[in-house]
Amino acid sequence: MHFNHLTLRTLTGVLLCSVLALSACKKATVQEATSTESDAMRVFAPESLKAQIQVAEVVSHELSDTLRVAGQIDFDEQALTRIGASVTGRVTQIHAQLGHVVNKGDTLALINSSELSGSQLAYLKARSEKELHRRNVERAKTLFDADVISAAELQRRENEYEIASAETRAAQDQLRVLGVSAKAIERLASTGTIDSVASVVATIKGVVVERKIAAGQVVQPSDVLFAVADLSRVWAVAQVPEQQVSQVKVGQSVSIEVPALANEKLVGKLIYVGQTVNPDTRTVLVRTELDNTSGRLKPSMLASMLIESAPVPRVVVPITAVVRQDEVDHVFVEESNNYFRLIPVKLAAEQNGQRVVLEGLKPGMRIVSEGAFHLNNHRNLAEMENGG
Repeated sequence: MHFNHLTLRTLTGVLLCSVLALSACKKATVQEATSTESDAMRVFAPESLKAQIQVAEVVSHELSDTLRVAGQIDFDEQALTRIGASVTGRVTQIHAQLGHVVNKGDTLALINSSELSGSQLAYLKARSEKELHRRNVERAKTLFDADVISAAELQRRENEYEIASAETRAAQDQLRVLGVSAKAIERLASTGTIDSVASVVATIKGVVVERKIAAGQVVQPSDVLFAVADLSRVWAVAQVPEQQVSQVKVGQSVSIEVPALANEKLVGKLIYVGQTVNPDTRTVLVRTELDNTSGRLKPSMLASMLIESAPVPRVVVPITAVVRQDEVDHVFVEESNNYFRLIPVKLAAEQNGQRVVLEGLKPGMRIVSEGAFHLNNHRNLAEMENGG
């Protein structure tokens, strides 16, 4: 009986050791599998691959964000003049058409005006009255010196002359209001010939960009008949979303792309940033001035305005450091003993051969800056071999 009890205890011990050993083996196998799986993103760079890769520290640079907003070419409002009639009358001739280049003082149209002839007649009558009263005063002075009339009578005639002079000045001012030049008034005074035709005259040198007039049309001073613009300088205007308006300031350098000019980049400076937000579009108007001596830019041409914000430090990596894995951007971070780990990163769009790091890297970390593609191919090959 004693022998059988000893044998049973021995067998139990052996069985327990076997179970523990099997459990430990299984645990080690699971750990090994887990370790292998977690190291799938880790790769060793052999000597043969070192010549194809370069390692560098992650750095930050002063970079500006570029804001692109849609806009258009517009008139320089400071060089745009709207011209109307100076009198009420009927249009008899039109000399200027859309697109015509005109000089300051050129006649754009002619208007026949009874108002103008009436004002000229009133001026001639006032001058005649003034001359009559001037002679009366001279005669009165002679009579007063001879004691024929009293001082009161002389004073009365002098007052009449002053009133006639004032009425003449008023009639002359009225002619000037109606657009009659000083030379034309002098000619009217000397000849007494009434001219009922008034001219619509260009007030600046430029291009006729608007014409709202037809022969036979009755017009009045409140009507705009022509618009003349100096197109040697034009504006580029755009609407900036209110969320991004903090990025723009007066004096800031901007680039303008005009599709009609094969997206040639024109450089200007912001001369105006609106102080109010358009409640319908939630945008703010911005404006820049452009030289247009060549005349290539036409008002209403579509344009894109590229506005660079003030530079700020940004962590960047070269595009040669980025590999695409499972639709996610990755870079290789250096570990030790020629090992590298592929880690996911969040990057902005490419700009001048670099990409701004939004998440995943910090300055000072060492990454594969050149040859990341080759190292990733080596990693993928090693993973396939381990899987096999």
